Amino acid sequence: MVSAASTSPLSLGCESSVSGAAVALRSPTMLRSYSVPMILSLAIALLSCSGSQTGKAQGGEAPEATTELLSAPFDADSAYSYVAQQVAFGPRTPGSEGHKLCGDWIVSLLKGWGYEVQEQTFPSQDYHGRRVKGRNIIASRSGASPDRVLLMAHWDTRPVADHDPIASRQSSPILGADDGGSGVAVLLELARQYALGGSPVGVDFLFFDLEDGGSMGDDETWCLGSQYWAQHPHAPQDRTKYGILVDMVGARGARFYYEGYSKAYAAPLLRELWSTAARLGWGAYFKPSEGGALIDDHVPVIKHLRIPCVDIVHYNPSNDKGFGDHWHTHADDLEIIDRETLLAVGQTVATTIAQRH
Repeated sequence: MVSAASTSPLSLGCESSVSGAAVALRSPTMLRSYSVPMILSLAIALLSCSGSQTGKAQGGEAPEATTELLSAPFDADSAYSYVAQQVAFGPRTPGSEGHKLCGDWIVSLLKGWGYEVQEQTFPSQDYHGRRVKGRNIIASRSGASPDRVLLMAHWDTRPVADHDPIASRQSSPILGADDGGSGVAVLLELARQYALGGSPVGVDFLFFDLEDGGSMGDDETWCLGSQYWAQHPHAPQDRTKYGILVDMVGARGARFYYEGYSKAYAAPLLRELWSTAARLGWGAYFKPSEGGALIDDHVPVIKHLRIPCVDIVHYNPSNDKGFGDHWHTHADDLEIIDRETLLAVGQTVATTIAQRH
């Protein structure tokens, strides 16, 4: 749906809410969002908090950045090479050759690093209404702690360039270097690092399919892979403490604001991530200010499993679309990707997890 996420604030009965205050969830004109009834049902479903949602949120206060922090390992050149390889496969729309090749490549890498890999297929339909088979990829490993975390991204790409300035090109699929490719690249590099040095906590890497094949005005056509997984998780999630979603995290000049659902349902984790970024020297990327409430792959996980999740996503409050100028256009290619942006996000996620466990 192309509208604001809600015309009225939600009052949350969880410690992860913002100091007990109601949180107004809003989105710019072109952001996709659930309808008001869906948002209300989400709020009702989460009024009873899980034991993993501890600590008081601190509202919109800026994270402190008084102490420098040693980063957990993350190689930006490696992450960039993973973006480049995905782009080399071409568009990764379900049913395409590029989609199959990319999925097989992701699975091969993860198995080669020693992960337990599961593939979850599900019947669905694409943007054009054609029947396709979705393919979620799940890679798991144990850690020093018996607790677990979810690290999430979508690996499919938009089948149309509906915001491209050239009308004749709008019907063709995009390469999705940033929207799709960058999140996968950050997850793969984190997975490689954990394979090399071990993980402080059990981790499940979730590569969701069919996130980006939705139609504006039809809420349920977005995030189909995460919707399916959240209702059919690959394993019991009773030890899962939180999730982090990375989406559009590789573009030059990207900025990451407080996403509305993340702030409402995972405020302590949200603030910790942004504070860690500031201490690592990445405060120019992570802005401790309000962003839009975005329908993304974290929402079904919150809704169905009550797992607090944070969405790190490129957001541009000065852009009518809410995202970068390249969003859902053919400008979303390798030229837009910046190693430093990948490094800022990868180091922030890895270091936050290391500090927590």
